[in-house]
Formats: sequence, C-alpha cells, structure tokens
Amino acid sequence: MGPGRGETSGRGTRVVLGRAPVAREVRAAVPLARAVRAPLTASAPWLTTVLSVQSAHRRPRLLPAAVVVEPHRPGPPDALALLALATAGPVVTATVLGDGLPVPGGRPAARLPARDDDAAALLAAGLLGLLTSLRRPWRLRLAGLPLGDPTVRALGRMRPDAVVATARSRRLVDDLGTLPGRLVRSRDARAVDAALPALLAGERDPRARDLVRAAARLHAAVGRLEVATVTDGGRLRAGLLTLLDGDPAGGERLPWWGWAPSGGLREEAGAPLVGVAVAGRGRVVRAVADRVVPLLPVSPRRARG
Repeated sequence: MGPGRGETSGRGTRVVLGRAPVAREVRAAVPLARAVRAPLTASAPWLTTVLSVQSAHRRPRLLPAAVVVEPHRPGPPDALALLALATAGPVVTATVLGDGLPVPGGRPAARLPARDDDAAALLAAGLLGLLTSLRRPWRLRLAGLPLGDPTVRALGRMRPDAVVATARSRRLVDDLGTLPGRLVRSRDARAVDAALPALLAGERDPRARDLVRAAARLHAAVGRLEVATVTDGGRLRAGLLTLLDGDPAGGERLPWWGWAPSGGLREEAGAPLVGVAVAGRGRVVRAVADRVVPLLPVSPRRARG
C-alpha cells in the first residue's frame, strides 16, 4: 500500500516510514496499548528505545515502518503494527520492531495491538498492502506474539500460503539466593549503572549491549528495574537485571539479563508463542509505491545512511 491510505468501515489505514514518524505513531498509540494491556516490551518507552538503538547502527540496515488503522475522528489508532524492514540484499524482510534484541523470556514480548477483530483484519490487509507494493521480493516474519493473535489469524485467512507456527518460550528463573556470598537487590539507578559494565562485558553484539544499557537506565529511572548482585570476597560472582511490569510494588517480575555460576540462574518453560511467515515476489499495485522504492535500495552500495 505504500505511504498512503485505504478506507473501509469508517476506518482508514495508512503507512509511515522512518524513525521520527514511527516514533510519533508509538506515542499516539499509548491509549491503545493500555486498552489491550500491552506488556512493558510493547510500551512506548521500550519501543522508542529500540528505535534509537537501531538508528545508531548502520548494520544491519533497518527501516522502521508502521501500519496504522485509525477511526475517521480525532483520537488514538484502533490497530498498529510496528516493523523493521531489512533492506540490504535482493529481498526485503519485514519483522516486528525489535526482533532479535534481548527481551525477558517466558511470555510473548511483541504485540500487534488491535481494538477488535475488524481492526485486526484491516491491519493484516495493510501489512500485505505495504509489502506487495514493493518492486522487490519480500518476506514477512512475525514472531513472539501471543497465541490467538487476531492479526495472525487474519493473515492466515488472506494468504493461505502463510505458515503459522507455535513455539514454547523459555523464562529465566532467579535462583541467586542459593549461591554463596552476599546477595544485594536494589532499584537505585546508581546501583544499576555501577553494575552494567560487568553485566555487559561478555556480550559481543553491540546492538544488544546498547539496548540493554539504554533500556536498563530508562526503567531504573522510573523504578521499574531491579539489579541483583552476588559478591564473595569483594569479587562479583553473579548479577541479574529484572524488569518490573505493572505496579512496581506488586507487579510482575521479569528476570531479563544476567550471568551466574551453575545453579544461580536457570531456565524453564514459559507461555506459548505464535508466529507467521509469508513471502511474495513483489509488484507495484498503485502509483504511490513509487515513493516507497527510493527508500528501499537494491544493494547496500547504492544506499547511504
């Protein structure tokens, strides 16, 4: 569909591209995210952090995109899909924004928020419209979504060749209290900042390091992050960052990022996840797609920035 508008049933569908326009859509969708009880990893603070981290790295080349379903009246959207378009190489690959970056395990971290099934169907049509408007082959790979997601169901109806698959998530379990040494837990932003260098020292992916550092500092500043450290003889033996979703005093604890000797941290099965994959050869369905193509270079050597 390209950066344009489709209209039906009193609702319009449009597409925006680029970091700043997508960030505006994220902020505008805060009421929608609250209405569907989106998790912390699908909230505006987390998603804007992802946008900032991705824009700071030239590789992989990712173009943020948003498909927006909105009513024909002022107000928040009725559905929203946030994507990252990998544009290097001959095939454009669309994934959920933030795919591949560290999130707490054990439950679906991604969302395609929609107020109702009609909005979800329009969102699915908008996703396919964006991709089929391209002049290049494309593939859509959405993962980490909750079982029963209505947009995934709609995509399966619209594209019988789509592959819908489920998987079992894995969650991190905090057993740091079983380790010898002194265990300290703190929500003080200064304690978080002091622990980050050691917690990130072994991570080789610069995008992952930057995301953990930025998201940890942001959530520590508003009391939604706990750091736990185990020291023995003055040496750090283990550390863990835990996100606090919901009410910081009694919300859900989400062990997220850390390291420990054998027995300090373990994994167990979490909630089921669903994903969908579909591909196409690409075609121009309307003239407005010509405005999309220059943003999607055929090869990295023809792209700048």
